[in-house]
Amino acid sequence: MAQVFIADKLFDGEQLHIDVALTIDGGKVVALGGEPAADAVRLKGLLAPGLIDVQVNGGGGALFNNDTTVNALGKMSAAHARFGTTGFMPTLITDQVDVMQKAADAVSAALKEGVPGVLGVHFEGPHLSTPKKGTHEEKFIRPLSDEELAIYGRDDLGLKMVTLAPENVAPEDIRKLVDLGVKVCLGHSNADGKTAAAAVAAGATGFTHLYNAMSPLHSRDPGMVGTALISDDCWCGLIADGHHVSAEAMILALKAKPRGKVVLVTDAMSLVGSDEMSFPLFDRIVTRDGDKLTSTTGELAGSHLDMIGAVRNVRDWCGVELGEALRMAGLYPAQFLGADLGRIKAGSRADLILMDEALQVQKTWIGGQEVFSAG
Repeated sequence: MAQVFIADKLFDGEQLHIDVALTIDGGKVVALGGEPAADAVRLKGLLAPGLIDVQVNGGGGALFNNDTTVNALGKMSAAHARFGTTGFMPTLITDQVDVMQKAADAVSAALKEGVPGVLGVHFEGPHLSTPKKGTHEEKFIRPLSDEELAIYGRDDLGLKMVTLAPENVAPEDIRKLVDLGVKVCLGHSNADGKTAAAAVAAGATGFTHLYNAMSPLHSRDPGMVGTALISDDCWCGLIADGHHVSAEAMILALKAKPRGKVVLVTDAMSLVGSDEMSFPLFDRIVTRDGDKLTSTTGELAGSHLDMIGAVRNVRDWCGVELGEALRMAGLYPAQFLGADLGRIKAGSRADLILMDEALQVQKTWIGGQEVFSAG
């Protein structure tokens, strides 16, 4: 049965509409505008496309590395839906091959079962640089092998991402990954600019959490950071939590990159959507202090950020107009993934969020189904 709403305000991904009707049927938007039915439901606040997070390690008390199950993915989905995420890439950081296989199996099953919001899988590692490993486990960092290639080549995983260090993966192997349908991102890398540029030429299209765990910009070598900023065809993720990146660094990225090439990510860990204050990560404990997560070995260990919080932060700290901040969290990540998401238009999947004036999420729909309501 069709659902008809009248939104006080509706941002369709490009422009704002006032007092507009929206009709949903079969999980899709069938009409925007027109004469509403007499029984249309009034939505007070701002209706917008759902947010898309390409780097989600956990949520709702579940960490994907610790619990590679469909049940864990369901907990992550429910936790992040509270904060406007309607599509996400479950992210497995550097781990053993058998854990990667279990994670792939869980994602495959979640896609078959229709777990809301699961788009595919992001393998962040294990082909990284030890000097820039951050909180990743050094003993699991390794070169690309046929075992991992077999996982990356699976055709039942939805959208696929791999973050790697280009000094440790040859351009011909990057091309091989791209041919397997993988979105290759560069990160956790100490590469010089020449090596990073060669990886981009081989088909890498993203940079994972810009500035963090990558070689910096120098006057005589752009490093990973400089290469990311001058590679106009590549997308850069930003963890806009105030701990990973300063407002000034984010403003610089927004000035340097073409419009649409900076995307907001959370790098969220299990504590988002949970009352817990710590969790185990390999042989360490990660503790939350406010919205900062720190490992017992001293590094930042992911974040306690959610997507609507990232939207508010870039608006408030960087002066980004609200519509553009929403695009950075929805339309632009969708474009990076090559997914037809991030817009409200006839034929689009009905992934929607309703926000109040303070940009707090009041309702979330995925595929036309309400999956969260604050009231």
